[in-house]
Amino acid sequence: METEPTPPSQGGNEHGRLNERWPALPLEAWSDTCDTLHMWVQIVGKVKLTLSPFQNQWWQVAFQPTARGLATGPIPSGDGVFEAEFDFVDHNLVLRTSDGRSKALALMPGSVSDFYHHFMSALGALGIEVRINTLPVEIPNPIPFEADHEHASYDPDYVHRWWRILTRTATIMEQFRSPFVGKCSPIQFFWGSFDLTETRFSGRPAAPPPGVPRFVQLAEDQENMACGFWPGNTAASGVTLGQPAFYAYSYPEPAGFKEASVRPGEARYHEKLGEFILFYEDVRHADLPERAIRDFFESSYEAAATLAHWDRHRLERRGEPVQVRTSTR
Repeated sequence: METEPTPPSQGGNEHGRLNERWPALPLEAWSDTCDTLHMWVQIVGKVKLTLSPFQNQWWQVAFQPTARGLATGPIPSGDGVFEAEFDFVDHNLVLRTSDGRSKALALMPGSVSDFYHHFMSALGALGIEVRINTLPVEIPNPIPFEADHEHASYDPDYVHRWWRILTRTATIMEQFRSPFVGKCSPIQFFWGSFDLTETRFSGRPAAPPPGVPRFVQLAEDQENMACGFWPGNTAASGVTLGQPAFYAYSYPEPAGFKEASVRPGEARYHEKLGEFILFYEDVRHADLPERAIRDFFESSYEAAATLAHWDRHRLERRGEPVQVRTSTR
């Protein structure tokens, strides 16, 4: 796990500029890698969960997109802090401490068990002692990390494609987030559900959904609207889209939301997920992909906020233009 990684290939260019800006990401082509990477980021995420103080809606556990991948941000440890960053350019997991030490683990094919032991050993070598619950969350049929020899794939090309999509989507989400002045989450990557998301809140409390785990109740205790990007792998609910998609939902879902007119026309309400879905492939082939994503987020929010009678005058900054850069393909 500590040998030099192979530089990533950029894949074919069969789709010309379309593939350059919004690369193809068929789930079947990298599903084994996606499942393995999901477990790796959960291992790192659980360390952050264990050592970081709680924040509302579990914001303390999320990762943030960076210019090279995904990072934990500062994690308290002893008298200092450390951070971990998944570098999806050179394909390393880099650990850095506030006293100047660092360690890197190469991201390459290898089992979840091996990754778990190498990562925990690296933490120990840096003087970071932590024990985590090794059972994965938010997936069906979880295997404890130390016993998982089933997931062992890593395709750097598809991981790099997926990360490029995250970075472009994060930029659009920042633009979408800009005029909202109410409580609003940062752009976050949640390692449990393996999605990039942004959530805005009406300012009113909500009754948590019944019959769900405690962490879901704490995440959904305020009226909110969320949107994001998900590669379409199997979720804890058992739903597998089989392809990547942008999503949008509102909790509690207001009456009439599922019948709302959401742009663009390819967007559809998914009954089992309780969310609007816009498939990534439809976005890739749109005349203006960035505009299609922005329209999807904005129209979903408008439907949710209007139907739930949010105080939009108080929550939104009006009359100030937001710069939107779109592809000319």
